[in-house]
Amino acid sequence: MLFTKIQKGNYQDSINLMLLSAEINKVDGVTQAQVMMATDANKDIFKGAGLSTPELESAGANDLAIVVETEDQAVFDKVLEEIDHFLADLTVKKESDNKVDVDNWEEAMEALPDANLALVSIPGEYAAYEIEKALDNNLHVFSFSDNVSMEDEVRLKEKAHEKGLLFMGPDCGTGIISSIPMAFTNVVKPGNIGVVGASGTGIQEVTTIIDRLGGGVVHAIGTGGRDLKEAVGARTMIDAIIALEKHPLTDVICVISKPPAKEVRDQVVKVLQSLSKPVVAIFLGEKPTEHIGNVALAYTLEEAARIAIDLSNGEEVKAKYVDGLDNQIQSQLKDKTVKGLYSGGTLANEAAMLIADALELGDIQNEEGYILNTHGFQVMDLGDDVYTQGKPHPMIDPSIRIEKLEEAFADEKTGVILLDVVLGYGSHPDMANALIPTIQEKLSKLADSEREVYVVATVTGTPNDPQDYDKAVANLKEAGVYVETTNAKAIRLALELMGVHYQFAAKEHVAYTGEKIELPSPSEHVQELVMTSPRVINIGIESFVDPIIKFGGKAIQYNWRPKAGGNKKLIKILNELEKHAEAIDEANQKVIGRMRDSQPYLIDVKYAKEVIPELNTDKKVVLHAGPPVKYENMTGPMQGSVIGAMLFEGWASNHEEAQQQIDAGEITFMPCHHVGAVGPMGGITTANFPVFIVENKADGTTGYCIMNEGIGTVLRFGANNEEVITRLEWMRDVLGPVLGQALRQIEGGINVNVMIAKAITMGDEFHQRNIAASLVFLKEIAPIITSLDIDAKQKQEVIQFLADTDQFFLNIAMATGKAIVDYARKIQEGCIVTTMARNGENFGVRIAAMGDQWFTAPVNTPKGLYFTGYSEEDGSKDIGDSAITETIGLGGSAIVAAPGVTRFIGAGGFEDAVRISNEQAKIVSAQNPNWSIPTWDFRGANLGIDIRKVVETGIEPIINTGIAHKKAGVGQVGAGTVTAPIACFEKALVAFAESLGIKVDE
Repeated sequence: MLFTKIQKGNYQDSINLMLLSAEINKVDGVTQAQVMMATDANKDIFKGAGLSTPELESAGANDLAIVVETEDQAVFDKVLEEIDHFLADLTVKKESDNKVDVDNWEEAMEALPDANLALVSIPGEYAAYEIEKALDNNLHVFSFSDNVSMEDEVRLKEKAHEKGLLFMGPDCGTGIISSIPMAFTNVVKPGNIGVVGASGTGIQEVTTIIDRLGGGVVHAIGTGGRDLKEAVGARTMIDAIIALEKHPLTDVICVISKPPAKEVRDQVVKVLQSLSKPVVAIFLGEKPTEHIGNVALAYTLEEAARIAIDLSNGEEVKAKYVDGLDNQIQSQLKDKTVKGLYSGGTLANEAAMLIADALELGDIQNEEGYILNTHGFQVMDLGDDVYTQGKPHPMIDPSIRIEKLEEAFADEKTGVILLDVVLGYGSHPDMANALIPTIQEKLSKLADSEREVYVVATVTGTPNDPQDYDKAVANLKEAGVYVETTNAKAIRLALELMGVHYQFAAKEHVAYTGEKIELPSPSEHVQELVMTSPRVINIGIESFVDPIIKFGGKAIQYNWRPKAGGNKKLIKILNELEKHAEAIDEANQKVIGRMRDSQPYLIDVKYAKEVIPELNTDKKVVLHAGPPVKYENMTGPMQGSVIGAMLFEGWASNHEEAQQQIDAGEITFMPCHHVGAVGPMGGITTANFPVFIVENKADGTTGYCIMNEGIGTVLRFGANNEEVITRLEWMRDVLGPVLGQALRQIEGGINVNVMIAKAITMGDEFHQRNIAASLVFLKEIAPIITSLDIDAKQKQEVIQFLADTDQFFLNIAMATGKAIVDYARKIQEGCIVTTMARNGENFGVRIAAMGDQWFTAPVNTPKGLYFTGYSEEDGSKDIGDSAITETIGLGGSAIVAAPGVTRFIGAGGFEDAVRISNEQAKIVSAQNPNWSIPTWDFRGANLGIDIRKVVETGIEPIINTGIAHKKAGVGQVGAGTVTAPIACFEKALVAFAESLGIKVDE
């Protein structure tokens, strides 16, 4: 049985998840389990393992997918507990390590303005874009990421070269820059040898041997395994070689290459022969017979390291480099074979090459999972995709090696098992002891039999590696493993056990007679890279930051996640929009500038029909919240509000009569937003409702909103009984006229910006908490009311109602928001959100460039706290125009201003409020200095929601809201938060892109 859990928006790096998957597969009762991000590529892995489920298929690339095959729900619960503990430990470690974390390129460049290198370790399908972004920011790139297309590699390496930058990679597993380790790298002493390599474990083997022989390495520049392919043309290798030629601290250059294209090899050799510094080169797979000119040619990685050491000490290159073996074993196996179980691909290739050569097995033929597989002799690269798809690399996790060890011991033909143990940052903390129990168990069982199986290993590492080289070697020896100091020696020992004494021929030194070329100078950027300590923006695997900082570099962590939830179409659109970024940003600033510079004044209260022409007709017109909606699709509360408004207007004498008129099509419905108005919850507004009039003095734009009825049984929540109608009549006959008369006494009206600025410092966010602003308004209006020549009883009733109604200011804030956005919307450019509204069926947004066009998606149900006796099952779908407050940066976006309301709406404590406002800041383009928030270090409220940022980050605008009962008439049953569905913003983004002439097809 398959159990699935999807954790929305919980992005974790792949290595941590691989380790986690390995751990939960050990839980008793688990048949198999997988924890991965739900990218398209990973979904294929789930499917291939028989772990695909409908929940998984509907998840997005930023969602953490957990699928467990088990027969027991309790086992699944146990797995979830283990996952929670694992991720919690990561969080604690992250909080305690004091690293600088950022979430986007802009923040990264601000946090480390002198950055000179981006270390990229994200899924390959997204890597090319981030690599190009790094190059555009004038950063060199070290790409641990693989699966970058050849086309992208060629294009990006050419771009890097033209900009004077190095693109190291892709699939660059290891490197050393100015003696500082990068990615999966060993701790190698500084020295005068510079390495350029198109191979990860090849670099590790050479540099660690150099270290153990007493030498040191200043640079080990990885190029990626395809750099010497004909299409790439050794672009990175040649640029790196030239950089080391001009680097004053590099005396010897060591070049390591996977089998190159002939034309490319010839070009590289021309460069090497044109250098002033001595060179040792190894072209893996070639068996050189001589050293030529300036270049000493090695056959094995060990030989390359030993030649480099001699050259670094000013010594002559020897004709032959063959030391005696560390182990002398008097045994010759007959009719047996060698099984090589390697975690390092280059080490495996070297083993296959030497074994095939020594035993005359012919050319090695790579096939799936094997470097060599002939006559029973096998060399496996256990880091190959066939073994690692969806699983940790064997340098990290021993399980695949243990499995293959058991198979090798079980094979009667096996005489020698060859192993590598690769140490260094990124590798398993104690791989030797992880493998030892299996080795000891199998050797012990063979002790009393006539079978001989020898385990021969090499440890790639240094004494300064975190795993401790000497300890690893000692532990392996104690377990019965024959350890040689290099991979080449280990292979020779394996061959000796097979009865083959494998020797390397001496090489003469001959003159170079080919062409030399005049070398260009390295660019300023490259010279700066090799002459200084790296300042790194680490994009991806967090653990890569630690060694950089420990050994003297600078590094910050860019918490990368796929843009747009991994949606390829939207990613393409966002990338295309970046080409128009300057013009879009300029347009956005115009819109934001209008929002910021608005001058809203509360000037009057009048009947809706007096200011909204659509309500001053013979027709029965009802305004409602949100985008357009049919009556039959309205929620229960909104329908109840419609009935109540009809009773209030006298259009019907009872519910049945009102319903008959609706059914007969006698009522015209239209959104408040279409007539310059907004309305809370159902938003129901008809001719004789008194409305606040807020005038934006910037150009006279007005916004209207009905007045707040108070709490309890109220029309906006769908109640429509006699109590509700009586109150509405009092508001029509007393409250509205009195407030209108009072406001008209104030020349120019009341400055709403000032009221908001005062109240935001007193704990209001202007959606769920308005008590301070309501009192500020009462302070302004009460003296005027008392001076009016009206009945004293009416004065007392009005002032008492205002004093009792904590949320009274909400409706003023809403009218203010409408006056602000409608002024800003007159600039029909850019992608700033100018409206957010809900009608119980759909959530709708509008953006500046698209004018009155709505972009809708089904509304969500609010999450929060419910009053006693009610639960989420009772809650209505989200309704109301009050999200206008969030549109202008108040409400949920400014929740940090209202710590007193966070628990009431179920948002947690003050730290949660800070987190929410900080998160919402990531999707806006400005802050509003008019509304400074003391509890947020006096930062201005968020301003200008940018649909690009919403879609790119997946962060949905959060809205504080009351929760209505789904049945009409019950009223408010709770309060909470709701998010704007991202689909609205995705649709708006597509339309915006099309308006700019961008093709948006899949």
